[in-house]
Amino acid sequence: MRQWLVAGAVIESPTGLLLVRNRRRDGSFDWSPPGGVIDHGESLLEGLTREVEEETGLIVSAWSQKLYEIEAHAPDMGWLLRVEAWKAEAWSGELCCADPDGIVDEIEWVPHHHCEGRLEGVARWVAEPIVDWLSAQWTDERTYRYQINGAYPNDLVVTRI
Repeated sequence: MRQWLVAGAVIESPTGLLLVRNRRRDGSFDWSPPGGVIDHGESLLEGLTREVEEETGLIVSAWSQKLYEIEAHAPDMGWLLRVEAWKAEAWSGELCCADPDGIVDEIEWVPHHHCEGRLEGVARWVAEPIVDWLSAQWTDERTYRYQINGAYPNDLVVTRI
């Protein structure tokens, strides 16, 4: 069973929520908050700070709180994913797309009322928590758990548990 830890950043400005466009291996694109896999030996917030800077050019100097955690289990594909999403409190820098992994190719401040549409078609375990948070802006930490059945992207059945 492959397991990995991912961190996501919720960064808001007066113009909206920061989203990045990701180029997938099959040539498709989707949008998500910035973030990525935490490297061995990094703390979660160190890794998240690094990922945000790599993907967006912004340097986060303070994280306010963990907003939500996601656990997604895909036994047919042999993986278990855990995601922590943290809210940025303070940052500096200018937006600059220089992702060393070559995945992120666009960055945009998206007005809140456009985020749900921008996230349409994204994996449920990515889109649902951020859309929920945008509508409620809770202050307590939430947990989202998903069971993903199936082995092929077009045949997946995703159930929130």
